[in-house]
Amino acid sequence: MRHGDKHKKFNMPKSQRRALFANLTNALLTHEQINITLPRAKELRTFADNMISYAKKGDLNSRRLALSFLRDKEVVSKLFSTLADRYKDRNGGYTRVLKAGFRYGDCAPMAIIELVDRDVNAKGAKDLARVAAEKAAAAEAENNSAE
Repeated sequence: MRHGDKHKKFNMPKSQRRALFANLTNALLTHEQINITLPRAKELRTFADNMISYAKKGDLNSRRLALSFLRDKEVVSKLFSTLADRYKDRNGGYTRVLKAGFRYGDCAPMAIIELVDRDVNAKGAKDLARVAAEKAAAAEAENNSAE
């Protein structure tokens, strides 16, 4: 019998698996495109699609369910504002998995998972803003020390 075979176990306990997919879902919703192994990408689809479905409902209970899984208020606010508006007319299929060859070290099949109709500038935007702020602070400190 095939009871309880809905998700792959990935050779880890349930708590570790839940944390892994919560973090991967956070990364996907933040950057809108990530590189991971193919089996993880296929499994991640269900979690990401569920979060976007919660966002499309938009009620308080859905927000609390998303926050309990993702545990990041910034990602949840982006999910319920930007992404919910983007996918309001789409009935599922919010993610796309593209095969991306094999990893050099262990020859694991790799994939790119991305949101359909993604914002191209979202990937790395947080890091670009952080680097720009650090450069501005360094330049300001250099100007203050020169005076």
